[in-house]
Amino acid sequence: MPRDFTLHKYKSLLHAFIRHGYQIIAYEDLYKGHVPEKYVIMRHDVDALPEQSLEKAKIERELGVRSTYYFRIVPESNDPDTIRQIAALGHEIGYHYEDLSLANGNFRKAIKLFEKNLEYFRTFYPIQTICMHGSPASIWDNRLIWRDHHYKNYHVIAEPYFDIDFNSTLYLTDTGRKWDGNRVSVRDKVKNPFQQNFHFRSTNSIIRGLEQNQLPAKIMITTHPQRWHNAMGPWLKELILQNIKNKIKKYFYVSNPMSE
Repeated sequence: MPRDFTLHKYKSLLHAFIRHGYQIIAYEDLYKGHVPEKYVIMRHDVDALPEQSLEKAKIERELGVRSTYYFRIVPESNDPDTIRQIAALGHEIGYHYEDLSLANGNFRKAIKLFEKNLEYFRTFYPIQTICMHGSPASIWDNRLIWRDHHYKNYHVIAEPYFDIDFNSTLYLTDTGRKWDGNRVSVRDKVKNPFQQNFHFRSTNSIIRGLEQNQLPAKIMITTHPQRWHNAMGPWLKELILQNIKNKIKKYFYVSNPMSE
């Protein structure tokens, strides 16, 4: 059986959406006038291995589509050369904020960090959208930074966890290196009525759903590019490490339900 979570498989997924009439867009495109009748907001959370994000960005450019890349401020994500190259390919750059976790719950320090880090990433791209990083090892939900502030005061037009109507938008994420990894996701989850009808276990099952006209017209997909490898060595490493992480996160969630 062909391996899942390879760059080859990702390209097949893009081809399938295009073939079935979906326009693949960056998140900011949703707020810039004409919205396609059928669209996929393609979002990539660059948690680590930014070079893998560049490989995905090149595939998308080859197919003539745009997507959004959310970079963290930490060294394992924040690679200036990669950010510049992805922006030069025509993709959206956004800030994958985790400032409340970095500030260990100090709200005043966190908002100062956010301001500084947003300004830094805007040296690469005129950032208009941001997205929280789940920080599964932290007790802090980074979205709580907006308890006393509002991101729109920073010329940010949207944050997907606050601004997408998931009652009409199917949300798919490869969190946990699974398309059905809700039980191993600490915070990357939404209340979505579509979850009752769609239980995709593989990228191929998403493609089959497209071929059978089962998917709705509005979709957001989140990938973590460090999980997608063609070479067997990195692919196996990611598979093994993610399985270990999933067991830890599942225990964390079951033992600490308030972490959600």
